[in-house]
Amino acid sequence: MPKATAPSRELAEVRAEAETSREELQRLVQVLDAVDGCVVVADPFGRRVLRNVAAERFAGARLSGALVEQAVNELTARALAGENAERELELFGPPREVLLVRAVPLYEDGELIGAAAFVRDVSEARRVESVRRDFVANVSHELKTPIGALALLAETMALSDDAETSHRLAEQVLREADRLGRIVDDLLDLSIIEAQEMPERHPIGVRALVNAAVERVRAAADVAGIPISVVSVDDDASIPCDRRQVVSAIANLLDNAVKYSEAGGQVEISAAVSGDRAVFTVRDHGIGIPSRDLERVFERFYRVDRARSRMTGGTGLGLSIVRHVVQAHGGEVMVDSREGEGSTFQLMFPRETHG
Repeated sequence: MPKATAPSRELAEVRAEAETSREELQRLVQVLDAVDGCVVVADPFGRRVLRNVAAERFAGARLSGALVEQAVNELTARALAGENAERELELFGPPREVLLVRAVPLYEDGELIGAAAFVRDVSEARRVESVRRDFVANVSHELKTPIGALALLAETMALSDDAETSHRLAEQVLREADRLGRIVDDLLDLSIIEAQEMPERHPIGVRALVNAAVERVRAAADVAGIPISVVSVDDDASIPCDRRQVVSAIANLLDNAVKYSEAGGQVEISAAVSGDRAVFTVRDHGIGIPSRDLERVFERFYRVDRARSRMTGGTGLGLSIVRHVVQAHGGEVMVDSREGEGSTFQLMFPRETHG
């Protein structure tokens, strides 16, 4: 058999290296396709040599996609000039998105060999940042009001020599301190509920949940002259839940119903089974909620009637707590209301835990 000549051996080595490079490139493409984000790689001349599957949506796209592709091209050009470049794009969709576009130069042995551009969806991160900023601003505002009132009352008390006036001011101090305490308690409850991605669940009878919630609100209802009536409860029904959280959610609805009812009105609560869910219904015949506010009542610190909320000591966190409790248990909350006629809230919890 004739021996391979030097040129043929070199050709075989080149083919083997080419095959190895091709396999490595295929593996790289597979890795980039699995990346959660868009990746585009350009050679030193700006030609696109690699684009993962996620980035294909912008190639030849129109409207918002064209804006992303343009940003990728512009930032890649800056990266090929040796500059790290970054830009955030807000696309109004649909769907509405916030995308972070970043491009970096690529070097080998100190020589520029190309550039890589990355596009990452930061919509959720920006939404969370916005919610956090609003939350801090709202908390600061809500705490500032009772703290300012306490300071003013204390200053007035210090300057007063009249015992009756001092007594009246002291009662106001107690009310403001109580309001401040309720805000802090609700904030702590809300933070605990949000921190628990999956609350511990044990089967609890709906009768026990209703009774515990009613007892928690009974004293305030008696003072307001608004009776709470347990209309009907399915005594055989139970739900897997965190007892403290669910009682807190139901009690918050009852407390709201009492606060937004007129003296002599009535608040009704019932619990029934509907398919694979247990439904708790709280109904009042109070001032109701304007239709424009229905979608916002579950927002933190949102109040339909701020003057009435201040008078009754509401924190504006109750319905936000309700929503988070229901969501944490895989349930749903619904509200139906007519201004001047009253409101009906329904909490729906699954009767079985679905893993």
